[in-house]
Amino acid sequence: MKNNIEIAQAATLRPISALAADRLGIPEEALEPYGRHKAKLSLSYIQSLADRPDGKLVLVTAISPTPAGEGKTTTTVGLGDALNRIGKRAIVCLREPALGPVFGMKGGAAGGGYAQVVPMEDINLHFTGDFAAIALANNLLAAMIDNHIHHGNELGFDVRRITWRRVVDVNDRALRQITASLGGTANGFPREDGFDIVVASEVMAIFCLATSLADLKERLGKIVVGYTRDQKPILARDLKAHGAMTVLLKDALAPNLVQTLENNPAIIHGGPFANIAHGCNSVIATRAALKLGDYVVTEAGFGADLGAEKFVDIKCRKAGLKPAAAVIVATVRALKYHGGVEVPDLRVENVAALQKGMANLERHIANVRDRMGLPCLVSINHRAEDTPAEIQALHERASHLGVKVVTARHFAEGSAGATHLAEEVVRLTEQPNYFSMMYEDSLPLWQKMKKVATELYGASDITADAKVRASIRTLQENGYGHYPVCVAKTQYSFSTDPKLRGAPSGHVVNVREVRLAAGAEFIVMICGDIMTMPGLPAMPAACNIDIDDAGRVVGMF
Repeated sequence: MKNNIEIAQAATLRPISALAADRLGIPEEALEPYGRHKAKLSLSYIQSLADRPDGKLVLVTAISPTPAGEGKTTTTVGLGDALNRIGKRAIVCLREPALGPVFGMKGGAAGGGYAQVVPMEDINLHFTGDFAAIALANNLLAAMIDNHIHHGNELGFDVRRITWRRVVDVNDRALRQITASLGGTANGFPREDGFDIVVASEVMAIFCLATSLADLKERLGKIVVGYTRDQKPILARDLKAHGAMTVLLKDALAPNLVQTLENNPAIIHGGPFANIAHGCNSVIATRAALKLGDYVVTEAGFGADLGAEKFVDIKCRKAGLKPAAAVIVATVRALKYHGGVEVPDLRVENVAALQKGMANLERHIANVRDRMGLPCLVSINHRAEDTPAEIQALHERASHLGVKVVTARHFAEGSAGATHLAEEVVRLTEQPNYFSMMYEDSLPLWQKMKKVATELYGASDITADAKVRASIRTLQENGYGHYPVCVAKTQYSFSTDPKLRGAPSGHVVNVREVRLAAGAEFIVMICGDIMTMPGLPAMPAACNIDIDDAGRVVGMF
């Protein structure tokens, strides 16, 4: 079988304007083309759709991720294609890949096999420049802070309490903690600083939660960038930075329209990480897709304990969305890994390990169905080495939980391999729906964090040192207590220890740091050893990515 990039490069793509007109009824004047196969949907056109009824929103989530891979994006694309194949008007709605994982661990994040969004190389690289615009807006604000202090500090910044950090869209551990403004008085006041990755930034979160240009500007203005010596917050609008930031983001805010390998529409926009941010594509993109399609298939990053929880408690809460159903993606390989098998041995049949690893899937099912109230099914992303005995054991175990298990072969067969999945999803969206948030707005911040940790992660309690507890109390007292919490923790485990596989219980979740995201309107609870600026692995995917003499990108996967 060809690899992902070879499949993508062999695809026959339709001109995006023709696809938009034929499949979605979008007029040419509503598009801003970026070449032949990418375009942005104008914000004015999206606003004109307001009176149309919404389609049904289907959330694709997954078990806790493993080095073996699960294929959540691949399943999202395959399901969207299959829904179209059985006669439904469906749109895939995804996040944009970040360069950090593309050049780090993943080597690409546009689906896989015969379930991809294309043009794959463009989507995985600079795409339409949205992330560059977000980084520029973020770093303009950082520059304006330092410039303001240099020219007299009229607002009274306490240089020890500047909270705004610069960002870059690649993993670079050397930038986590730095000293800035060295070189004498002309360069400002030396101080400790640091970088985050773009997808962890508050600007990215704001970008993905904003509903219009006006809302974007208002949210950017509310960013708290630092404090005075008497602890009064200083906002981006105090620096008069939010207008210029909005100018940098005005084109990026329009969602991007592309297509799948099977020439079905896909909207790709925004991309916050789910292990350190809220993990969902933009509200504007999702709302536009719901007006244009009868079914919208979207994903939330990493496992359901992270992406799905934030999709529900942050995105749905803020945007008034109500998903109709959820699909939980798993693979036989990943379940065996959660059962204790190491990566080199995953190709060997091991029903006992599979049964043991099912504990992870079972907890995700319980969380999605019983705590979030969503009708759900399990989609097994089939691989060639899966044995009949393993598939049978998985189906039998899951049947006792009262959920449907579907083995889907979209990776190898495209939409034809996922038609049964599509039919079951349509059926599922017609089932009773008891969707609910994990907590009420009125619950105190500490209790929100504790509820997520104990009810979703299986923890016995949460802890924090006196300084962090005091920061949380201050946020509560200063009027931010009604905000949802955005938990930043390892994606590999229900605990804060990535080595604890399966479904650990009774662990304690330590809140190491708390950050206010006033523009995004949530509180970030940083837990365990998670970093907001990841590092590269020993052998980054960048080592394999290259370009040949004909200008063709190679080495993405």
